[in-house]
Amino acid sequence: MLTVEEALQEILRNVHPEAETEEIVTLYSAGKILAAPVVSPIQVPPLDNSQMDGYAVRSSEFADGRHEFPVSEKIYAGHMGKPLKEGSVARIFTGAPIPAGADAVIPQEEATETGEGTVRFEKAPKAGAWIRKAGCDIEIGDVILKAGDRLTPAALGVAASVGTSTVQCYRPIKVSLFFTGDELSMPGEPLVEGGIYNSNRFVLRGLLHQLGCDVVDYGNVPDSYEATLDAFRKASRKSDLILTSGGMSVGEADYIKPVVEALGHIDMWKIAVKPGKPVAKGEVNGVPFLGLPGNPVSSLVTFLIFAQPLILKLSGRRDIEVKSYNLPLDFDWKGGSRREFIRVRRNENGALEAYRTQNSSVLTSCLWADGLADIPANADLKKGDLVRYIPFSGFSL
Repeated sequence: MLTVEEALQEILRNVHPEAETEEIVTLYSAGKILAAPVVSPIQVPPLDNSQMDGYAVRSSEFADGRHEFPVSEKIYAGHMGKPLKEGSVARIFTGAPIPAGADAVIPQEEATETGEGTVRFEKAPKAGAWIRKAGCDIEIGDVILKAGDRLTPAALGVAASVGTSTVQCYRPIKVSLFFTGDELSMPGEPLVEGGIYNSNRFVLRGLLHQLGCDVVDYGNVPDSYEATLDAFRKASRKSDLILTSGGMSVGEADYIKPVVEALGHIDMWKIAVKPGKPVAKGEVNGVPFLGLPGNPVSSLVTFLIFAQPLILKLSGRRDIEVKSYNLPLDFDWKGGSRREFIRVRRNENGALEAYRTQNSSVLTSCLWADGLADIPANADLKKGDLVRYIPFSGFSL
């Protein structure tokens, strides 16, 4: 069996972003992936401006001990002031351009109006005080966003701050999704005897939508070679990726593997990981294929660990690394022969608690948990030992 790292290397081998791009109005591009960098044509801020409500002054005029000055003008944000008259100060507001001749701002909290248009200051300012210099945030020609960046709210704000009205983005990838198992029913349908509701369909569709994919959902596919073959043929005509759940074992009713091998090839099958040993990667009629296990927790966990990096790379994302950090355990753990990703959550002491059972069919464990603890194979861990913790928020959801 492959290690997690070997499996990820195989899954991501020779994967490139989809070539199709589209130009989108920046205001409506939230969550998209940039296909081309955004280069600033301007400085931000464009002019020296005030960081505070206060008074624009010449610091040199305080050298002789003078502390009281007449106010010669008021300057508001979005308005240019006149050059500062010698021997005077200008009332200025946050964001307003610094008038020519002034080289410092004194906050209004450090000034006292003395009447008849004059103001007194308690101490002399230093040159440059409370002034934002032109270009201190962004200079002309700066690459403010790189190809492969996701357009988060902050990224959109930065793009807008340099006047970017449209952005070039990768189109969303199209993922065909289907599930195998005669035991599966949809909510609202009567359960067959011995059947279950298809929770995986809801979990995987939700995960795909949160990653910005266009989902082609073929639903439940009957347990037969012909039905599975037909589903793969249809999916390969409409997809950038085919994703399945279930049917990856070697039972008589598991048809995913033989059908994929009939229409293409399987490059990887079985990973030394728990939950989720039967994960397959291959190709169907030239379209990448990823087969996930059918157990609910196994399906969710393997999607996060293996499918998400593949989808992000196909989507053009530059940064596909999962965010994680080390936290102490609040329990003892005796590891098995496979690397494990167990459902945990942080307690009030900042340590990790484990769900009462790690059975891969108990989906409520994922609702209870706020992340996964990465437990090495054959680990013998004690309370207080540090482990790699991957918060669910650390995945690109």
